[in-house]
Amino acid sequence: MQVSDLTADEVFHLFELAKDLKNRHKRGELRVPILKGKVLGMVFAKPSTRTRTSFEVAMLQLDGHAINLSAEGTQISRGETTADTGRALSRYLNGIMIRTFKQTDTEELAKHSDIPVINGLTDLHHPCQALADFYTIWEKRSGLKEAKLAYFGDGNNVCHSLMQTADLLGVEMLVVTPKDYQPRKEVLSKLKNSHQKINVTTDPKVSLSNVDFIYTDTWVSMGQEETKKEKKIFLPYQVNSNLLKNAAAKVMVMHCLPAHRGEEITEEVIDGPNSIVWDQAENRLHLQKALLAALL
Repeated sequence: MQVSDLTADEVFHLFELAKDLKNRHKRGELRVPILKGKVLGMVFAKPSTRTRTSFEVAMLQLDGHAINLSAEGTQISRGETTADTGRALSRYLNGIMIRTFKQTDTEELAKHSDIPVINGLTDLHHPCQALADFYTIWEKRSGLKEAKLAYFGDGNNVCHSLMQTADLLGVEMLVVTPKDYQPRKEVLSKLKNSHQKINVTTDPKVSLSNVDFIYTDTWVSMGQEETKKEKKIFLPYQVNSNLLKNAAAKVMVMHCLPAHRGEEITEEVIDGPNSIVWDQAENRLHLQKALLAALL
């Protein structure tokens, strides 16, 4: 349900498996029949581009099948409980991926399912995104030793999962957010942070000279568009060319997408030479193939 449910060894196993599957795909092995005959049900209460496409393509390339179950098109919309949905789907499917609002709904589904349940996103966590992001960092550096990540913007679900992954893998991470938009205390309190590698600040002018990766996400999370966040509060935290001037020349810029160009990140940065955003997006496919192969 969240990255902290895994061990570091399990995460590195996923990285190695993703690397192997990615290399095989690039060699022209477009189908690897690991999941022949297996079916993944994808439950969507929130819109999706990358999550839906990457999971569906992942199942296809592993010789399995994925079916889309929108919340509006199922009995969930008519009041069927999450528990009963899990019990029924367990009789048909080999696994479930759910993308929804409440973290508790995902946990309830898993509790009453006899098959693996993957958290495709909730308002509290986005573990698949964070795992793919750290796989990208691991890939770019040929490891994670002495890697340092700085996150700018809203302390949201992506930020929470990135922090959990950094904490689990011993990666130094700096979280830079406005005062009233820091990560939730319930997430911060559960970090081990045994070596004090996870730090949170409100200072957007923090030193970036030894940072390897700069990460940002939209200032307004999905499903919260009606909340009136003061965008001027976030402007000092924008990832732009001025920010990159204070970082190493080879710093790499990340964004989980979709991007609101001109808000949390500028056009010249996301399309510039420091951007690895599209490699990051591609790796959602490969990491999720590894996750599906391991679970199903």
